[in-house]
Amino acid sequence: MMNLHLFPKKDAKSAKSHLTDLSESVGQKHLNALFAEDPQRFGHFSIQFDEIIFDCSKQRIDQSVIRALLDLVKARDLDAWIKRLFSEEKINYTEQRAAMHWALRLPQNDAQHPELARQVHAQSERMYALVEKIHAGQCRGATGEVIQDVVNIGVGGSDLGPLMVNHALSDFKVNTAKPLKVHFVSTMDGTQLSDLLHQLRPETTLFIISSKSFGTIDTLSNAQTARLWLEKALGQEPQILKHHFIGVSTKPEKMAAWGIAPENQFLLWDWVGGRYSLWSCIGLPIALTVGAAGFRQFLAGAHALDQHFQHAPLEKNIPVLMGLLGAWNSNFLDIQTHAVLPYDGRLKYFASYLQQLEMESNGKSIQRSGEKAAWDTCPIVWGEVGPNAQHAFYQLLHQGTHSVSCDFIAPVQRYNSRQFTYVDNADALAEQHHLALSNCLAQSRLLAFGNQALDQSGLESLPEYKKYQGNQPSTTILLQELNPYSLGMLIAMYEHKVFVQSVLWNINPFDQWGVEKGKEIANQLLPILNGAQADLSKLDASTQGLIRILLGKTDG
Repeated sequence: MMNLHLFPKKDAKSAKSHLTDLSESVGQKHLNALFAEDPQRFGHFSIQFDEIIFDCSKQRIDQSVIRALLDLVKARDLDAWIKRLFSEEKINYTEQRAAMHWALRLPQNDAQHPELARQVHAQSERMYALVEKIHAGQCRGATGEVIQDVVNIGVGGSDLGPLMVNHALSDFKVNTAKPLKVHFVSTMDGTQLSDLLHQLRPETTLFIISSKSFGTIDTLSNAQTARLWLEKALGQEPQILKHHFIGVSTKPEKMAAWGIAPENQFLLWDWVGGRYSLWSCIGLPIALTVGAAGFRQFLAGAHALDQHFQHAPLEKNIPVLMGLLGAWNSNFLDIQTHAVLPYDGRLKYFASYLQQLEMESNGKSIQRSGEKAAWDTCPIVWGEVGPNAQHAFYQLLHQGTHSVSCDFIAPVQRYNSRQFTYVDNADALAEQHHLALSNCLAQSRLLAFGNQALDQSGLESLPEYKKYQGNQPSTTILLQELNPYSLGMLIAMYEHKVFVQSVLWNINPFDQWGVEKGKEIANQLLPILNGAQADLSKLDASTQGLIRILLGKTDG
């Protein structure tokens, strides 16, 4: 095992002790007091980089907390870890792999990593060629009809990322020779696929099988069902596999064995984690929606954030501050749950995407040293589109007994492009955007300041159940506009936040052994449910009882 436990323990211990002291002084102050002490607080605790405005002034911090957090991250040797990340070193030491998702967004002629850039762009250019062919109506099924529906079959990182981005960038859908629809299927029980197949024509449907290992049973089960559906309608001909299936995987031999033609195989590398893979050919559904030019802009935004993360001073580095503030809240203020609240319906799936990114990456309890984690690691991440959430769980945020930190996300501009010229009264849409923005600002204000945000003239007469304590910390992230470039920046920003926190907590954010073990146990139980004889006595009493019910053996 590589010696990755390199940070100076004494300095980290001292920084932690200082932060503990600050949590009992500054951390216990109400945000009302913190704003009263510093009238220029917004200017002191906000950063603008490119298309992103990052405002953390509503976090329960002051300059002394920021200095202490920076001392901690320096003691953890974050600068050196960032250099390790942006190299070919196998920092995913439990799987003996590098973590080079950043390489997927390198410019074509990158001088620092020319061979990596060449490999990546060789695959992406093949993907763009397929996208152009489909958009031009030149991709045809086995009967010669033009492909008009594309179904992405994947799960986890092969589904959540492309699904989230496709929905977020729906305004930037390119015009095609014939209308093209992109669909997503992930559930292993077949519900999504069954409902979808009733709406599609086999002659005009193309399936993308996205699986890094090409061995995920959820994905292959859905793929086999799709294959049988096509064969039933069109016959068992080799043309079906050639014209109706695309594969994206690290395993060309497995794709070939399944029947996918070599020209329809797109490759990944083992240094790309599944939840970081949307920048690769796993992002084919994204490119089909926004086009090759849009996908290049998406990558360019992420690359710009990569450069910021590598080169900006720590105190002005947005992902670094995001990671530090998250650790401050969970490790020192005992806030163990974090809500992501976008005020834009296009970001409907963003919280779900971040759940995997953050909790699968940092939901660990073993340090790189092999010892138990000294601190709580990843908080519970959840959320919903803000206007919907206001009518669901904001009651708990405002008047419940739990402390919750929040990220509010919104675009500055909306309904300002050519896509919306069809609206007779464009001012009505602009007013709706302002309605969303006003609610975004109002909710973060009420969460922070509580009663002080109310009309003070009638406050004394209000009953207790109409009052608000406030002091719930939040960060507001504004995008100039939600477009491929800014969304690429936003996603990369959260990726690097996760990495910063993994360094603080001394854990490996790039493996997911808990996920793997669950799959292994499921594979042991599947033959039993399919009728194989087995000795159930080796199982726990609960599982034995449930299996007997599922098999109809209720007589004991």
